[in-house]
Amino acid sequence: MLDRSGWLLATAGFLVLLSAVYLIDVPAVLWTQSALQPLQEVFHFITEFGESIWILLPALILLPVTWLLALLARQPIVRLALLQMTGIWAFILIGVGLPGLLINLVKRAIGRGRPLNLEDPDAPVFQYFLNDWTYQSFPSGHATTAFAFCFVVSFLVPRGLPWMLAISALIAFSRIAIGAHYPTDVLGGVVFGTLGAYAVRNFFAKRGWVFRMLPDGRVVPRRLAAVERLVWRRRQPTQPSRAA
Repeated sequence: MLDRSGWLLATAGFLVLLSAVYLIDVPAVLWTQSALQPLQEVFHFITEFGESIWILLPALILLPVTWLLALLARQPIVRLALLQMTGIWAFILIGVGLPGLLINLVKRAIGRGRPLNLEDPDAPVFQYFLNDWTYQSFPSGHATTAFAFCFVVSFLVPRGLPWMLAISALIAFSRIAIGAHYPTDVLGGVVFGTLGAYAVRNFFAKRGWVFRMLPDGRVVPRRLAAVERLVWRRRQPTQPSRAA
């Protein structure tokens, strides 16, 4: 956990990095558009997985279903298992949805023009607040969603972090490759999505929901003990009755 000075240093470092990447924004977009032209269809396919609907809709459906089933369940172990799964869906929904919602407000307020506006030399660089999608470039919503989901899943299944990072990085890069965003837009989305997922996880952990906080400050997922017991019980072979 970072203290106040740590957060100040991290913020300063991010701003320095953002300024450095800003210098290559336009050259990077122009290069990807020319060098990766044969792969445009592939990157357009990859970028679709950065849409939050693929993540939020299943969680939004499963959350009330498992919660209602928990209310109706008669066996305590079944009720507890359903409540544990309800907590998982709630964490996924908030951990991905909240950063995505906030970033959409931020990008509308900033109003940075997308790379497609480079074709019009008279187009303004920014249109604050009152704008359409062509002036909602910074930060990237797809990159925010991809990295928020990356860490939400990795918090629950830590071993999946390398795979989730690779997939999320590919989705984030696809936004540059198809000319939808500048590198700084993607970098902003990566940072915002990551911090958003951490903030939601810590909020849950402080209340003992889904996670628990160890004495040394580390946050670990709670065992889904009831779910494990039900799964294990179903896997147990039925013992044949012995003849008297």
